[in-house]
Amino acid sequence: MRVILQPGAATAPAWQRCCCCAAVLGAAQAAWAQSPPSAPVTLPTVSVTAPAAAAATGYDARRTTTATKTETPLRDVPQAVTVVPRAVIEDQAMESLADVVRFVPGVTMGQGEGNRDQPVFRGIGSTGDFFVDGIRDDIPYYRDLYNIERVEVLKGPNAMIFGRGGSGGVLNRVTRQAQWDDIGEATLRLGSWKERRATADFGRALSDAAAFRVTGVYERSESYRDHFGLERYGVNPTLAWRAGDRTLVRLGYEHFKDERTADRGVPSFGGRPVAVDPSTFFGNPDLSNTSARVDALDAVVDHDFGNGLKLSNHARWAQYEKFYQNVFPGSVNAAGTMVSIAAYNHRTDRTNFFNQTDLRYRATTGSVTHELLFGVEIGRQTTDNVRNTGYFAGGSLSVPLSSPVTFAPVRFAPSATDADNRSTANVAALYVQDQIELSKQWQAIAGVRFDRFEVELDNHRDASRLSNTDHLVSPRVGLIYKPIEPVSIYASYTVAYQPRSGDQLGSLTAANRSLDPEEFRNVELGAKWDVSSRLSATAAVYRLERTNVAVTDPNDPTRSLLVDGQHAQGVEITLAGRLAPNWRVIGGYAYQDGEYDSTQSSAIRQGNRIAQLPRHSVSLWNRYDFDAKWGAGLGVVASSALFAGADNSVTLPGFARVDAAVYYELTPDLRMQLNVENLFDSEYYASAHSNNNIMPGSPRALRVSLSANY
Repeated sequence: MRVILQPGAATAPAWQRCCCCAAVLGAAQAAWAQSPPSAPVTLPTVSVTAPAAAAATGYDARRTTTATKTETPLRDVPQAVTVVPRAVIEDQAMESLADVVRFVPGVTMGQGEGNRDQPVFRGIGSTGDFFVDGIRDDIPYYRDLYNIERVEVLKGPNAMIFGRGGSGGVLNRVTRQAQWDDIGEATLRLGSWKERRATADFGRALSDAAAFRVTGVYERSESYRDHFGLERYGVNPTLAWRAGDRTLVRLGYEHFKDERTADRGVPSFGGRPVAVDPSTFFGNPDLSNTSARVDALDAVVDHDFGNGLKLSNHARWAQYEKFYQNVFPGSVNAAGTMVSIAAYNHRTDRTNFFNQTDLRYRATTGSVTHELLFGVEIGRQTTDNVRNTGYFAGGSLSVPLSSPVTFAPVRFAPSATDADNRSTANVAALYVQDQIELSKQWQAIAGVRFDRFEVELDNHRDASRLSNTDHLVSPRVGLIYKPIEPVSIYASYTVAYQPRSGDQLGSLTAANRSLDPEEFRNVELGAKWDVSSRLSATAAVYRLERTNVAVTDPNDPTRSLLVDGQHAQGVEITLAGRLAPNWRVIGGYAYQDGEYDSTQSSAIRQGNRIAQLPRHSVSLWNRYDFDAKWGAGLGVVASSALFAGADNSVTLPGFARVDAAVYYELTPDLRMQLNVENLFDSEYYASAHSNNNIMPGSPRALRVSLSANY
């Protein structure tokens, strides 16, 4: 930055909002006061680098390190990426990833059997494509947003950056980190159905070299669903240390626990969800519960060698304990009077260790600039799985559809096919990437990742041991054309793989261990436009193909065949930022069309539409500030009809839901807001896991939040 002062020049207020700029100007003005110059004074060049967390201001995010592992403008990433920043999370009183993905075109959230987040990316469902600060966080549980700065959703296969999986997309949470600013905020939230939630965020500089920050949450709530209860708490302290002029060390620890009723929703009848009150619980609430406990340590070291060479190392150790038990609805009888009840429980304990080392080098060869990335990742995951089936007296249980809650005794015991195993997965990966600036108009990105992925599974039921090793080569190629600086037009091609051990590392069998991994290929064309310094828009057209799907050989049930699985294609459009200084907006639209390319079972036939893939979905949220104290928000979330299951026998009808909010600043340090979900009390169905596990949407719900700065 070069600052030139002339006699009579005025200092713009914007400078005062940057401490570095203010310091430079202050020094210049002091020198001028002692000896006013008669000619312009040119100060030395000062470089000011904003932290990554500052990449999103308001609703608009402009930069990312996640998509490429380098600091890159989103406009120059040849991929559809949606960022939901902290401002959107706070303005809409979001608390879960299900809240977040409502504003991510091309992504929906499945029901997850009432015990986990389960997004559907471009028609590909996942329980494991979750990351935190770029590191795998793949146990199935409900994640909270109390310690999150922003959520980044990257659509399409992402194996070159994230490794196995990432087949339809990934969801990366960026955490709030210690910094050298004073931070102090506490929020109390009360809402419908006894929602009670408190969060806190406190940080201080300990010295010029050290800073700390701690975020926390406690919630105890009920729900519009009968018999539902939730209690969760979490704490996440972080420490930042400047170990020299060129080295930054970050340490963090999170302890989080979530306990709630496992709720599988309502069954279907006649091709639609049963017509019952949205609050109606099916099954035994006393024996339906889920809990998750997370303890995670992170250590990050960043070092700048100078001359364009930088090193980053991120190590994460995490221990997870997950349990869920459910007594839940099955099918309704032909008369529509009785519903069957089933039961089981499942415990998963996992210990993860991952270490990523990235070396980045910026070099120029003639007129061409290269941003080179060389990386190594090693990881080990140990998982214990135990499942037991629930048995009722008499062998089976059905209850009246008019009175579907039951407290009949259940005995939980292992069946012959229930899991009782330990799996150990080891990964060693190398990746290289080059971001090339060919000219002012042309850029390219090319990268490839090699993974050696090894899994061993010990089956405690029959004392057998299975093992499998895959060598995965995942390329990524993209080309960007910039007709003018604010506009990028891109084309990209990516490939990802899912090994036979599956999302949760427990799906390896004697029948499938010799089969090639599932393969996912994505071709995408898109455009990104920074409309102004405060508003951006994107559009993408894609086709995602899934192959190497294992099906049973119809002529020999002991063998499996690999067939083409499915394809999805669509269009995604997003808009985020400010339409005016006091008008913020974020929204998106997706058109999606997908079907199964081959018959995979008696129920999944060639030509069936992919489950939980709405043809049209749209979301739009506005916040308008009338003055410094008052503001209001208004938004809509809408979806066309979709199929609950792959057999296409049950349809969830389309819906449109309107949300609203009012904001009021009581004092400069005290704010109040009222959020209303489903303002017009529309009846709709929010998600599904199968034809008989469908979650009704919430009736009108109110949340009042009081936030204080200190």
